[in-house]
Amino acid sequence: MASRSTSAPRRPAVREQTFVWEGRDRSGKIVRGEVRAASQALLQSSLRRQGIAVTRVRKRSYARGRKIKEKDIALFTRQLATMMKAGVPLLQSFDIVARGSSNAAVSRLFSEIRNDVETGTSLSQAFRKYPLYFDSLFCNLVNAGEQAGILDDLLDRLASYKEKMLAIKGKIKSALFYPISVMAVAVIVVAVIMLFVVPAFKEVFSNFGADLPAPTLMVIGASDFMVEHWYLIFGAVGGFFYFLMQAWRRSTKVQMLMDRLLLKLPIFGKVIEKATIARWLRTLSTMFAAGVPLVEALDSVGGASGNHVYLVATKKIQQEVAIGTSLTIAMQNSQAFPNMVLQMASIGEESGSLDAMLSKAADIFEREVDEAVESLSSLLEPMIMVVLGTVIGGLVVAMYLPIFKLGQVV
Repeated sequence: MASRSTSAPRRPAVREQTFVWEGRDRSGKIVRGEVRAASQALLQSSLRRQGIAVTRVRKRSYARGRKIKEKDIALFTRQLATMMKAGVPLLQSFDIVARGSSNAAVSRLFSEIRNDVETGTSLSQAFRKYPLYFDSLFCNLVNAGEQAGILDDLLDRLASYKEKMLAIKGKIKSALFYPISVMAVAVIVVAVIMLFVVPAFKEVFSNFGADLPAPTLMVIGASDFMVEHWYLIFGAVGGFFYFLMQAWRRSTKVQMLMDRLLLKLPIFGKVIEKATIARWLRTLSTMFAAGVPLVEALDSVGGASGNHVYLVATKKIQQEVAIGTSLTIAMQNSQAFPNMVLQMASIGEESGSLDAMLSKAADIFEREVDEAVESLSSLLEPMIMVVLGTVIGGLVVAMYLPIFKLGQVV
């Protein structure tokens, strides 16, 4: 007779909360603590078994706080590495970091990770519960440090990596912020001129009784079109950028297309390419130096580069390395890296110091990014001034041409 196997129904996961409690131990001494439990009743029962007479229990309340940024994670990593190198126990280090942060969201995050570690979860597994803040590279390096017993060294290396990545991103943002902000102001100024200033001049010109110059007629025609269809124009432009950003975020094809376009931009493309290669080299160097096997390290390198073109290239490199191809040959086949990087990778493989050579190559590219950003700042200012002067000055001249002609007639 066939037997029917029955499986016990799965119990729903119990959501634990953080409680702050106060009580007296067997000697009458006042004791306090903070612990996670499924309910207040279970907490009190557990404390009674420990011989503690609970006098007060309350849920730990957190303010909502600001959004957790990558800078917060980098600062936390540096603080944790420093305290562990100084011999401060892990749980106490988490307490110090959580209570020392001015951002309530950061304090709540680190308190929850600390409670997970206190219940026996490994640090890397506790980090993996929050993939929004700790990516696979971060978790893999922490896991490697735990396995090898060098967690403090790995955290120090990881903190340096985070700080360097933030520095590169900051330089790229600073290079792009100025021209984007100036062009945005220029668009607003042009829109105000076309919607409000030009119609006022049009009323004045209607009393001239003379033919207007061609530039003036063109500006008035564009102004009439904007005044009549402004809601369609702004709606179409806003909708275009909105759907472009959504497609960029969700569509792999659009990501590949946009990342390729970014690398081919006339002025900024070289800077973005150098910054991407620097991130790629720095990530691979950090993971390889931590003892992560090369094939596994390449899993995190492509995503850390921040460019889909290099993500695809990294997957191809990983496939070739997995079947025995040297890293240098695989990088050369991807056609995504300059000769200098290939030569340094080749020297590193031959000498057995691949991590050091990749780190030196990353230093070179980071230095080139610094120099490129400085030169861009001095180059863009006159270019932007020329563009703004041509556009806005052209509009002003076009509107004053009839007045100049009238003055000549008089």
